[in-house]
Amino acid sequence: MVEKLELIPLKDISPNPYQPRLEFNQEELDELAKSIKENGLIQPIIVRPSSIFGYELIAGERRLRASERAGLELIPAVIKDISNRESMQQAIVENLQRSNLNPIEEAKAYQQLLDKNQMTHEELAIYMGKSRPYITNSLRLLNLPTFLIRSIENGSLSQGHARLLLTIPDEEKQNYWFQRISNENLSVRQLEKLLKEKPKIKSKSKKINIFIKDKESELSKAFGLPVTISQKKDGQGQLVFHFSDDEDFNRIINKLK
Repeated sequence: MVEKLELIPLKDISPNPYQPRLEFNQEELDELAKSIKENGLIQPIIVRPSSIFGYELIAGERRLRASERAGLELIPAVIKDISNRESMQQAIVENLQRSNLNPIEEAKAYQQLLDKNQMTHEELAIYMGKSRPYITNSLRLLNLPTFLIRSIENGSLSQGHARLLLTIPDEEKQNYWFQRISNENLSVRQLEKLLKEKPKIKSKSKKINIFIKDKESELSKAFGLPVTISQKKDGQGQLVFHFSDDEDFNRIINKLK
């Protein structure tokens, strides 16, 4: 593999289509940009020559974005002459070896490797230095409904809770338990214990609860965000949309319009 270190123009670098990281913390990018402005970029990014123009990023998107914010025109880069497959593998593996990928980004990265390389879970586990059950359990998170996947991505649902919700085949019941996790701040151990118990539903409120939970589920799917409905005996109540950032908030406002 031929490689060399050069200073190249930022404007000549295009993104990596195989980048597994989907979200970047804006405050952390600002902090890194400030550091780069004061001290320069210590660790170079990795690129390869593009067949269209300039270079294609292989690894270091966070450093590239922060360098753009810092106002750099040139950036130190290791230039490698590698194939599409090697570029994808290197981008994914570099990100997976970092500790701050969220569980969904990690699972999607594993799925990319499986799809592109026709690997088995066992082969991928050996390749990544993980156990086969770890890989399988990670990939199973992608089978969750969209609103639960979004909750894992934004940190409002832990991976431990999500794995327990995977044992529930009914999406409506998954939503019911998700609301309880959010409202009662249930730990993973508490949730596990509750799921093993036989459900006790009071006959008086059964119809109301089923209707409310059904509407919560419908709204959660429509907005892609957790929704909670609470109603008193006299008919008064609250409809609450749970959001974690400005993007979620704006999506709610736009849909309501």
